[in-house]
Amino acid sequence: MQLITLLALAGAVQAHYRFSKLVINGVQETAEWTTVRMTKNYQSNAGVTDVNSPDMRCYQARPGTATATIAAGEVLGFVANAAVTHFGPVQFYMAKVPESADINTWDPAGNVWFKIGSITAVPPLGSSEATWPAYNKKIVNVTIPVAVPSGKYLARVESIALHQAQSVGGAQMYLSCAQVEVTGGGSGAPAPLVAFPGAYKATDPGLRWSYYPIPTSYTAPGPAVWEG
Repeated sequence: MQLITLLALAGAVQAHYRFSKLVINGVQETAEWTTVRMTKNYQSNAGVTDVNSPDMRCYQARPGTATATIAAGEVLGFVANAAVTHFGPVQFYMAKVPESADINTWDPAGNVWFKIGSITAVPPLGSSEATWPAYNKKIVNVTIPVAVPSGKYLARVESIALHQAQSVGGAQMYLSCAQVEVTGGGSGAPAPLVAFPGAYKATDPGLRWSYYPIPTSYTAPGPAVWEG
């Protein structure tokens, strides 16, 4: 019985994932948690299920230790270990670190987050890769908006797993925050700004999924993408 339980737990861990490394200019970081703040699921790979939890910000277990440099307009990649093994949207947010704050310890509370990308559903809807372009990908990418002002930011990746989201509270959020410094930025004013927790409600349609009947439309939760 203990062996069966251990095998079941091992299978559950393998089915989950974490985002622990960046890819910048096609170069992947060699070690986990270099510029990505270590998350609480660094061993379990479990997701966040309570959208009202402060873990919705960065899910972090410890402060940051380093900052990556990326130019506005370049592609930022997040590595999923081992892959995005649940279907659902993958979204990207940024929050500007105040000039007076230490990026390693800054807590991104309040209305500081703006959405810069969303890899969402492609009709017709289903639970396969044909509907969900990020499903089973090892790396998910977003372009830093060209108009984003230069400076230090937290870049947040969020994979919303919908495989158990038939009821309220069933969605699982796999997320992490990377520390980046944007160079060559513009003079845009990112908006709207939202807070985590606060941007999502457990009852949001984008946090639910029905296998039968299959939905005819899907909208990911949160604000509109700031195009920059």
